[in-house]
Amino acid sequence: MSDHVFQAPKGTRDFFPPETAARRHIEAAWRSASIDSGFEEIEGPTFEHLELYTVKSGEGIVNELFSFTRAGGESTYALRPEFTPTLARMAAARGSQLPQPIKWFTIPNMFRAERPQRGRLREFVQWNVDLLGAGGPEADAEVISVALLSLERLGLTARDVQVRLSHREAVATLLRSLGVAPDSLPKAFELLDRRAKMPPAEFAKRAGELGLAADEVARLDAAAGRPIALAETPDRIAAALSLPEGELASLLALRERLVALGLAEWCVIDLGIVRGLAYYTGTVFEIHDAGQAERAIAGGGRYDTLVGLFGGPAMPACGFGMGDVVLSLVLAEKGLLGGKDGGAALLPRPDAFLISAGDPAAEAALPRLVGELRRAGLHVRHPYKATRNVGKLLGDAAKCRAHAAVILGAEVAEGIAAVKDLASGEQAPVPIAELAATLRARRAAREAAR
Repeated sequence: MSDHVFQAPKGTRDFFPPETAARRHIEAAWRSASIDSGFEEIEGPTFEHLELYTVKSGEGIVNELFSFTRAGGESTYALRPEFTPTLARMAAARGSQLPQPIKWFTIPNMFRAERPQRGRLREFVQWNVDLLGAGGPEADAEVISVALLSLERLGLTARDVQVRLSHREAVATLLRSLGVAPDSLPKAFELLDRRAKMPPAEFAKRAGELGLAADEVARLDAAAGRPIALAETPDRIAAALSLPEGELASLLALRERLVALGLAEWCVIDLGIVRGLAYYTGTVFEIHDAGQAERAIAGGGRYDTLVGLFGGPAMPACGFGMGDVVLSLVLAEKGLLGGKDGGAALLPRPDAFLISAGDPAAEAALPRLVGELRRAGLHVRHPYKATRNVGKLLGDAAKCRAHAAVILGAEVAEGIAAVKDLASGEQAPVPIAELAATLRARRAAREAAR
């Protein structure tokens, strides 16, 4: 027998039942928010032709991918690092045949061949929400509202997370007004995108290399580094950003829509958000924990030219991605993933744990009742131990967090079982013929009390 101890690959995770319960809890909030907002679920291949990613992001992305060539084959493939190219390919293939707007979401596994660190792994789950075929602030606000709906269902509030809104054209106008040449705008966007990760002196030095004097760097800091509440009036927002209201028309229209949706307290305007990916064409946003102790929880924006890049029709589009890694860290820090018990508290709880006290009639009845109750739609467990010590078996029922124990004794011959509520300790006889209905009624009462 080998002495080698196998470990999971670096940057991946093993999901034991508690961890899986936490993951499913997050995914359930994502899925319900998507469906309740009118989005339909899609899925695509785990791997694609490598060129699908280089078309969008250039050859430089190859170093960030897990790529491979099939033995004896000529095509090179890559495990998907994101879903947007797959989405664009699918929309390009059938875009003209689909009723618009197209509202899609997916919750796939992603893979990135990069150095693992806090909040960033080589394999992760990411929720993607995209709205295609509709332009304007209504569509942008729709995808933002879906993201916030999921976070609210997970227990987060406007005090916990913050949407930081920006617009690529507004940022470009600001940079041009400071003297950045048009051909230097891509480098300026990249610099702004990395601004939070570098010391102020380093940022000032690199901004100077783009032609900005010290006073212009200070103006950029003032406009792109101080979030502005959506409650501020348009004229005050324009004054704070040193831009005319006309240059902020799209951003202010989005502000108006978010205010109308009742989401103003969740959002701020921050022209320091640019999203480094070149395919963004308008609105961009990131969602951060309020303390900004972690990486962005989510990020997205408008990408009106991407579907056309993949051979599809011209189609406005906007969307976002939200990974489970950072979100899990934020939820755990706030005690929203099962509290001190972690994901174990999120595991499914049995409606009943069936116990035989050892009477021959009870022994014969137990497997039959287990099957009947499960077919009635109830979550039922039973012991595998040889012991018939009721006290020990009640302990097992408590360990698996069952709501009730059904104790089968000599009364089974008379068609009676004892049902013990494991929270209150109350116990009462119940006719076996009414057992399923009784347990279902108790479940309904628990759900109504939530």
